[in-house]
Amino acid sequence: MQVVSISSLKGGVGKTSVTTGLASAALAAGISTLVVDLDPHADATTALGVQPNGKLDIGRMLKSPRKARLPENVSGSSWVSNGSSNGTLDVAVGSALTGIYDRPDLSRRDLRRLSAVLAGTSSYDLVLVDCPPSLNGLTRMAWSASDRVVLVAEPGLFSVAGTERTMRAIQLFKQEFAPNLAPAGIVANRVRTGSTEHAFRLAEMESMFGELLLSPHIPEQANWQQIQGAAHSVHHWPGDSAKNSAKLFDALLQNLITGPSASQARRQG
Repeated sequence: MQVVSISSLKGGVGKTSVTTGLASAALAAGISTLVVDLDPHADATTALGVQPNGKLDIGRMLKSPRKARLPENVSGSSWVSNGSSNGTLDVAVGSALTGIYDRPDLSRRDLRRLSAVLAGTSSYDLVLVDCPPSLNGLTRMAWSASDRVVLVAEPGLFSVAGTERTMRAIQLFKQEFAPNLAPAGIVANRVRTGSTEHAFRLAEMESMFGELLLSPHIPEQANWQQIQGAAHSVHHWPGDSAKNSAKLFDALLQNLITGPSASQARRQG
């Protein structure tokens, strides 16, 4: 079971969109996948079409992680029942309760809470953890439970600078808390074709991060909010734009799984 955190230092870069795009690609590929919605805003839960059903949300599972019984409390995404695939796509439902852990002073015991929750299952090939847009406690808790970290960035000045700071933070966290943690790569998201500024920043990112800058890049898509609002998989949304995005996420998932950082993570493991 590979656990991958989707992180960013700043909001508004499309971190949840990348999480759900990768989940859509995994479902289409028949990869048994769990999405853990660790963001207190719970946007991934909404986009994945999960309704309240009386099960424990991730906030309550984190409160008593060894008693959580994760397999009994995950919810199936509506994408599966909509005929997207015969695969598995489950969700550990997001909750504002997780916000109590999103502070900078978590103890080592608190950092292991998500690891303890995930230890209750081995039935998934891939776990995607949608983190809040910060480097506080919840993100660090996710990193503690993860094999690898994907960073999401727009090709803009502040986002690129934030990504560089996050890479340094991962290295420090790895040294102190998680020696087997590895950066899986950086996703350039919301790229505007024809933008001179974006082209310049992409070249800058290639120079700064080398092979850690994953391909393909994900272009800005005007109807992405409509797709998420309708709780649909991008792989089953009509139109050429959605079909192109689906192909890009297929390739991105494949590169994420088989790229150089994946091989490095397997060697370290």
